[in-house]
Amino acid sequence: MALKKLPTVILRAGEDRRVRSGHPWAFSNEILMDADAKAIPAGSLATLRAPGGEALGVCTFNPHSLIAARVLTTNPEAQVDALFFGRRLAQAAALRDRLIGVPYYRLIHAEADGMPGVIIDRFGDAFVVQVNTAGMHALTPVILEALEAEFSPTTIILKNDSPVRVLEGLPREVVVAKGEAGSIELIENGARFVADLSGGQKTGWFYDQRDNRRFMAGLAKDARVLDAYCYSGGFGVLAAKHGAKSVLCLDRSQPALDAAAQAVELNEVGKIVTLQKGEVFDTLEKQKPRSYEVVICDPPAFVKNRKDLKIGAQGYRKLVRLAAPLVAKGGFFFVASCSHLVDVPLFAEQVRRGLRDAERNGRILLSSGAALDHPIHPGLPETAYLKAMVLQLD
Repeated sequence: MALKKLPTVILRAGEDRRVRSGHPWAFSNEILMDADAKAIPAGSLATLRAPGGEALGVCTFNPHSLIAARVLTTNPEAQVDALFFGRRLAQAAALRDRLIGVPYYRLIHAEADGMPGVIIDRFGDAFVVQVNTAGMHALTPVILEALEAEFSPTTIILKNDSPVRVLEGLPREVVVAKGEAGSIELIENGARFVADLSGGQKTGWFYDQRDNRRFMAGLAKDARVLDAYCYSGGFGVLAAKHGAKSVLCLDRSQPALDAAAQAVELNEVGKIVTLQKGEVFDTLEKQKPRSYEVVICDPPAFVKNRKDLKIGAQGYRKLVRLAAPLVAKGGFFFVASCSHLVDVPLFAEQVRRGLRDAERNGRILLSSGAALDHPIHPGLPETAYLKAMVLQLD
């Protein structure tokens, strides 16, 4: 696509400092929203210019979205085509292959990998793509062409059912772009699991907890383990494989427990793992105090929008209040939050209050985030959504 054919989006006077400093977004109130800008079709490529006319790069543009411009490249001459995305996919894959060592990982983590609004999870030769912006939605055929050229996938699922698509004026849908939908085996930390690529939550598996699962499995030898919100058994099954005495995997979702049951069978830990369907808060209240050496709580997001922040954040306090009493003296407690609106200090405060409510003391051994295949764009530290804490309790 020739540069001269791209429409121009101009930042307002004094509003170019943030983009120049490396931030990949420009908000609608920072852009000169004149008649020309408003007439640009949502999702178009555009040249982003400073107030004086200097080209700052190529962006995708949606005049109807709060985040109106998303910078794809600071090279205003760049040709955004399959070769452009192919280079980004290849670079991202080379990094993950070095970090992870098996082809089961988050391949593209949005802005951090130069593809704003796009998530791609890899399951061997199968790829699950989530496109959350109008710009990348329009470029999806080009992205798929690049994916095909780089990896020759057997399966591509477009898992475009995220609520954020509505904010971009996009439909929520799941489309099988190539191959067949369904479940697939994956390898993580040397164990085998099952992910439902089309019907599961998000992309079917949560690679972001990989490193935390390995850390907790290292504490699980000869321990009685409770894995609350177990989903497909990522924490609990790995703990069993690492020598746990017993593991209780708890979740309210039957499809999740069915996937966990498959993982139990694949890893031959059926004598160690018990699966239980139930609401976590209710079940925790009925458990015997100090009956587990390791308690793991990896809940879904309690805070999905800003208006729920106060009440949702208190959910983490309640979770800690109910779970901490179940940890044996000297045992280990893992708790996490994937709510991006709950920042690190707020999460830490809720954990502290929950411990106080439970009349338990201890020490923080580890504060961590998402696994290494979920890098953070230096200009978007707020996208470090996952927070996790490991404590030893007295």
